[in-house]
Amino acid sequence: MRASLPSGVVALGLVSLFMDVSSEMIHALLPLFLTGTLGATALAVGLIEGAGEGLAQVVKVFSGAWSDRIGRRRPLLLAGYGLAALTKPLFAIAPGAGTVLAARLADRLGKGIRGAPRDALVADLVPEAQRGAAYGLRQSLDTVGAFVGPLLAIALMWLWSGDIRRVFTVAVVPALISVAILWLWVRDVPRAATTSAAPGRFGRGRLAALGPAFRRVTLFGTALALARISGAFLILKAADAGLAAAWAPAVFVLLNIVYGATAWPAGALSDRIGQGGLLRLSIVTLAACHGLLALGTGLSAVFLGVAFWGLHMGLSQGLLAAAVAASAPDELRATAFGVFNLAGGIATLAANALAGALWAGAGAPATFAVAGAGTILAFVLAPR
Repeated sequence: MRASLPSGVVALGLVSLFMDVSSEMIHALLPLFLTGTLGATALAVGLIEGAGEGLAQVVKVFSGAWSDRIGRRRPLLLAGYGLAALTKPLFAIAPGAGTVLAARLADRLGKGIRGAPRDALVADLVPEAQRGAAYGLRQSLDTVGAFVGPLLAIALMWLWSGDIRRVFTVAVVPALISVAILWLWVRDVPRAATTSAAPGRFGRGRLAALGPAFRRVTLFGTALALARISGAFLILKAADAGLAAAWAPAVFVLLNIVYGATAWPAGALSDRIGQGGLLRLSIVTLAACHGLLALGTGLSAVFLGVAFWGLHMGLSQGLLAAAVAASAPDELRATAFGVFNLAGGIATLAANALAGALWAGAGAPATFAVAGAGTILAFVLAPR
């Protein structure tokens, strides 16, 4: 029988779950809050989201490098999750879009601080033979939060007659639970059990030290990010097919149910048979999703495509994290996660900009057809 995963990995998964419940309760309603309650424009919504996500991706690189330099993960995790928890009350009391922008930037700053050290700590806690299962479990629990949050928000909005500020206030509770779990049950791996922290400043020398194996994984991950456009286009496609606005969150609920149900089994299976075949299967699944969304016109085709999208995510995201951990030197593991996430973030921004232009100029079929064609490059670069 295979050894069970350490309690620290389970605790990190629960930390992610509760913080995602909190964040998604807010994120699912934030565009409506900004435009309906505060009177902001759609442009302001886009700028706030873009600025927040861009900040998170950049900060991940430096937090990862700092974690490797000091040889510890937990202080940065506490800082990142703690900062995110402290921002939640600001959304409930925000008098205008400026306060929301400040809260969103602080929240995403927290995400950037914790992301790379957290992923590195998972690898610190388990042997390489269990990393697929470990990353899969953390991803599955994270995804549970991603669909419980919007469902809870919908239920509370119905219960409280659309009082968004009251829902935002409740979102503080799961964020505090997340930080409490982190404080009580997550510990660093003792330094004696790991390679000592890498010396030197972050720069070209440290990037070069990540090695060719890491660069190959990053190139593949970047190509995959270029082929996978934002989930917002799934909602737009569903709306074109006739889905009522009140049911729009159902798209993400279905996606995340499939994602959460498959990430842990896929990770555990990769520990036994390797990652290459499952990653290639994930690309084929993404191509099928794009084909359905490009050619389909009814809601049944759209929701089948959404389910395929979730399956692709479950087959790829945990495995990519395990591949990064395996390809990077132990003393630069958090740095590697930061660089990998930054490269993927830049690719995602480029893909979404192109998708938006295609949608406006040629419509949904062309958008998903071009994205589907992008899977060819990812398939060619996939590890064997």
